[in-house]
Amino acid sequence: MATLKQECYITKEGLEELKEELQNLTLNARPEVVNAIKEARALGDLSENAEYHAAKERQGQIESRIKELEYLIEHAVIIEEGSSSEVRIGSTVEIKYIDDNEIEEYKIVGSTEADPFENKISNESPIAKVIMGKCVGDIVSVESPTGSYDVQIISIK
Repeated sequence: MATLKQECYITKEGLEELKEELQNLTLNARPEVVNAIKEARALGDLSENAEYHAAKERQGQIESRIKELEYLIEHAVIIEEGSSSEVRIGSTVEIKYIDDNEIEEYKIVGSTEADPFENKISNESPIAKVIMGKCVGDIVSVESPTGSYDVQIISIK
């Protein structure tokens, strides 16, 4: 049975950040937690040793994140940024919410870089899914848990 490999869409900058985090975890965090475990073991009885259990838990978290980062880096697909006449991953899109005439600008990125506080939305989000491939002036309906709403594409950068 073959395993499904999912592509991870990411910008060049985002990939560099993942590589830096991986390097920090493998060169700094991993050795630090190994030392903490050794020191805690030296204290004696492990069954009641809170330092040992905390260090082992931290080690598990670090190893899990390392595996996740390695997977993301291995399956990374670089998002080519630049202007386009239609919405795609890497586009910065200005949309108008038809109901209240509010205008918002979003950058469509892969799920690993999504950050709503910076108006970076995942290509897997409901709004991104419906505007992908659309052009300036197009009006589309977005389905959400609270009902549907319409948006118009104002600009694409």
